[in-house]
Parts: sequence; structure tokens; C-alpha cells
Amino acid sequence: MKKGYILSRLLRSLISLFIILVIVFTMIYTLIPRGNIFFDDPTYRKLGGKPDDKTSYIYTTWEKLGYLDYVTISDYCVELYGQSDPRVEPGLMPDSPESAQFRETYENNGYTVESYTASGRLFAYKDIPIAKRLLKWFGSLIQIDHPWAVKDPNNPDLERYIKFGKTPTGGLALIGSGTVHKYLIYTDSNFPYIHQNIISLNLGNSYPTFQGFDVLKVIFQTQGEEVKRKVTFETGYESESAIIFGTLQYKYNTDRMDRNKFVDNYADYQTKKNQPSMVGTSFIMGIIALVLSYLIGLPMGVAMAKHKDKLIDKLGMVYIIFIIAVPSLAYIYLFRYIGTMVFGLPSVFTVFGSGDVRSWILPAISLALPSISGLMLWMRRYVVDQMNSDYVKFAKAKGLNKSEIFKNHIFKNAIIPIAHGIPSSLAACITGAIITEAVYAVGGIGKMLPESINKYNNAMIIALVFMFSGISVLAVLLGDIVLTKVDPRISLSEKAGRS
Repeated sequence: MKKGYILSRLLRSLISLFIILVIVFTMIYTLIPRGNIFFDDPTYRKLGGKPDDKTSYIYTTWEKLGYLDYVTISDYCVELYGQSDPRVEPGLMPDSPESAQFRETYENNGYTVESYTASGRLFAYKDIPIAKRLLKWFGSLIQIDHPWAVKDPNNPDLERYIKFGKTPTGGLALIGSGTVHKYLIYTDSNFPYIHQNIISLNLGNSYPTFQGFDVLKVIFQTQGEEVKRKVTFETGYESESAIIFGTLQYKYNTDRMDRNKFVDNYADYQTKKNQPSMVGTSFIMGIIALVLSYLIGLPMGVAMAKHKDKLIDKLGMVYIIFIIAVPSLAYIYLFRYIGTMVFGLPSVFTVFGSGDVRSWILPAISLALPSISGLMLWMRRYVVDQMNSDYVKFAKAKGLNKSEIFKNHIFKNAIIPIAHGIPSSLAACITGAIITEAVYAVGGIGKMLPESINKYNNAMIIALVFMFSGISVLAVLLGDIVLTKVDPRISLSEKAGRS
């Protein structure tokens, strides 16, 4: 396996990911009417009787989401005279010289100038081309924190440095000032023990669901109730808090409570909760289902092949046909009914929560059912094919017993295509299971994509497509690498050919 081949595959994967994102981005922001984003916005509904406020809210939201550039006559007059100048208020009137200048200036620059329904005051907007928005999205995708990242006009004396120190919990840290995050690198007792905030992905803010939150925080932040413990803050103030000190970020407007706890503006933080994140919940459930699938599916497939056309093979085929023929929603509900009525297990995940092992049993097994049937079917097929191969007949002629032939030849060759699918199966654990999570009310990532589509949460859709596509293309490459480890005869190089 040559490094050049791996690099070329990675490059092709990145190009594929780029093309997917361009297509999805273009479809979302050109084919879906932008007014649809307000369908599930409670603030928008509350402004029904205030036409000017409603118009302002609409265009301000569109500007935040990158649809257009929006400016009002108020912005224009403040820029001309200053915030507290007495000329600002008269300049806002529809018949003022400033309004005439505003209209002429912005129309000449390609803006559409309109007036508010009630007050008659002017505002202007101009759509941002999709290509420009796409370039801006990719340009701001990777964020690198540095001492000049924070620009706060209300804090001109802000120190700017990076130095070594410790977190309030005693962990070693690389501490920044003027950076977005206070602790750029820090250690604590939680896996993976060493954490970094220097490089981060910027995938935008969620809207209208989880409004104002970074989409990655929505996906990766822990859920449930806060886990509080006695904390001593930097100022010496003590209280019960769920603060995660390593997540401290610069806060532009601090309040009295912030100043009581913190010695600087780094007062914005995340809290520790008692439930895993959406990704964590889906991943735990997926890993359990994956382990069950391989532990049951592979031995059963081998047993069916060894006893072809006998009782165990026929029973296995009944199960496979049942899973293939019956809609997944139907057999999941059937399995849930059996689990709750016969074994007394909770029908939904939220009854006991993630801290109780009983919550995981039914969702994990339900998720494993189709994977078990798929592994049984393919393992049986591969083993039967290998058992009928010429090299097996030759090995028998040489006097090798059935156990040696199966262990050293048949199973090794049959497992190769199965091994290729392991990385993809692991990747599927992260993306979640839409139907299973919906039936059992599991707070995982599987529900997010269809929910985001229904709610017109465009930033979340693009973020999930980016994450799922990236994981998928990487899983294909890892599958090829696994093949080379399982079977050294397979070479991943341009000259030797691709598997």
C-alpha cells in the first residue's frame, strides 16, 4: 500500500465532499423559498400586529443567515451624524433630504429600496449571489484561535498573549487572552484527557430550532439536567455549578454575576449535563448494535453455510426473509411490544434515561436486527462459495481435515469482504438511526436531519450533510485499508490496481 495512493484517495474524497456540499448548498438556497424559514419561528408569529417590527425582523434574520445585505435609514443617518446627534431623528422622515440621498445612493449601488408600511421610513437590501455565499462559507469553515481574534471596542486595554498555566480544576493549560477561548489547550479527567480549542469548525448557527446556538454545540453538547458540584471560581466565589472551565469563551457584555465569578471577560461557558450528546447517544447505541450484529450474524452465517439446506439454515433463511420482506417500522414495533410485555423493558428511552442499562436494550437490539440478517446472508454466501472452490478440494486431497481447511482457508477468505464493511458500519453509528430513534424516543442524531428539513433549518442541514458525507467518504477509504490488513495480497496502488 503506497502513501501516494492514500493521498490521492484523500484528495478525491475531499473533491467529492466539496461537490456534494456545493450541490446541497445551491439547492437549499435557490430552490427553497427563504420565507419558509419563519414557519416555525415563535418570535415571527408574535409580531403579526406590528408590520414595521415584523419587516425589520424578517430582513435582519435574512441578513444574519447570509441571504442578503440589509441597511435602514436609521443606520445611514447614524453613520452620517453619529448616534446622539439631533439631526438623526429628522433625517429618518420619508420626505427628508437624507431619505432622498439614501434612496439615490443605494439604488445606484444595486440595492432595492422600500419603505416600512406604518412609518414610511426607508430601508434597502441586496441579495448576495449564491457563489459569494458559498465562498464565504468555505472561507470561514476552519477557525484558528489567536490573541487578536477578539475585537471589543468596549475593552480597548484587553491584554493579548498566550502563556502556560493551569485551569481552576488544576489541569495544565495553554491560556490565551484576546483569544475567543481562554484555554486553548487543557487537560482534565474526562476522555480524551487532552482537549484543544485552537482549531474549530464553523458550521453556522442553528435557526429556527435551537435558535442562536452553534450547530456543533447543538449536536455535541451534553443533554439533560445539569450536574452541579461545589466550585470555587477564580475570584474566590464559591457556589454549586455545572461549569466546564475548559469551555470558557470571551463574553462581550458581562453582568454583575459574571463579574462576581470571573476576573476577566471570559465568562461564557458550557455546562456538564447528565445525558450524552446527540452524537454520543447515537454512537453508544450504534456500537452496542454493531457488536451484537457481528457476534450473532457472523457465527450464524457460518453455521448456516456448514449445515446448508438443514434445519438451522432454513430457520436462518426464514429470519432473513422476514427482515427483508417486513417494513422496518413494523418489526421494530413488534419487537418493542414483545420486549415491554414479556420482559418488562421500557417502551421509550426517556423512562429511565441513558444512565440505566435497560433503556439501551430494546433500541440497540432493534437497530441490530437488520444488520444481523445482512451479515448472516452474506457470510453464508461467501462461505458456501469458498467451500465449493477448487483450492478446498485440493486441500482435502492433501489430507487436511475439515477444521483446518475451514479455519486456515475458507473463513479467512470469506471474512475479507465482510471486513471491508466494518468502517462503514462504524460510520453509520455516528449518523444515527432515524426510525429506531423515533420509535423509542432516543435523543440521538438520527432525528436531526429529517427534523431540520421539516423546520427549514438550513444551517443544520448543511452541517449534517457535511458531517455525514465526510464520515462516509472516509469510511470507504478506511474499508480499503482494512482489506490490505486482512489480506496482504491486496495492494492499494495505482500500478497494482484498486480493490
